[in-house]
Amino acid sequence: MAGYVIPHTVVGAPLHGGSVRAPADVFNSIFEVFLGLGTLVGVVVVAYTMYHALKYRESASEDDPYADKVERPSMGELPTGGSGGRKVFYSFGISAIIVISLIAWTYTTLLYVETAPEGDNIDAMEIDVEGYRFGWTFRYPNGYESSTLRVPKDRVVELNVTSRDVFHNFGIPELRVKTDAVPGQSTSAWFTAPETGTYEAKCYELCGSGHSVMTATVRVMPGDEYNAWYANTSAPNETAMASNQSASLAPRESASVAPTAPAAAPASLTAPQEVPA
Repeated sequence: MAGYVIPHTVVGAPLHGGSVRAPADVFNSIFEVFLGLGTLVGVVVVAYTMYHALKYRESASEDDPYADKVERPSMGELPTGGSGGRKVFYSFGISAIIVISLIAWTYTTLLYVETAPEGDNIDAMEIDVEGYRFGWTFRYPNGYESSTLRVPKDRVVELNVTSRDVFHNFGIPELRVKTDAVPGQSTSAWFTAPETGTYEAKCYELCGSGHSVMTATVRVMPGDEYNAWYANTSAPNETAMASNQSASLAPRESASVAPTAPAAAPASLTAPQEVPA
């Protein structure tokens, strides 16, 4: 992966503090609004229904106290009178206003989650995430790689997520961050953790037989502790890795056998004959 962005402040307190609203808080607020409004509407509707059911219930006496107020239809007849559909219009109108308002508010709120916060006082750090069968690799701005994601508390963290082989989906449910990991593409997501602790990242895309064990540990550390850890990390020695890889992949040469010298011709066993004078 390319395009690492080194944070302005590697060692020291970043200039954002807790002023950035975490995505987890945004989703929690949406849940609370929907839960509260749904409960309120349910209570009003049930209370209105029960009130009229009890008020106009059939009485044991023969006298009908509402005979002059309510025109009761007989069996097999269509009801007449009423308010001319005004109650139905009010019901649909109020429901439409509530639903449209919720949609507009939710969409506007989710736009905040889609785009990472920007500004001079935001010192965001970028971490590249690569998924593979069946694990995750995290690459930090200095080139250090790890299978554990370590981030500082109250720091905006931007994730550039991709995949090495097949489709994956990276997500940290407790921090409300989730994005696709697509081969050959890079998707982005961001989060900030207001509390220290240990969380778990999971794959949410069925990717093979090891999908259920494709997890990674996420550690949110205090700022000083994270800076001390980060200062002791460095990129792997690419030269040493390349030489070791070449040595491991080189074919083994068979032991050479030194050629033997040809045997000397055997000496003649007969003595040379003398030439007569």
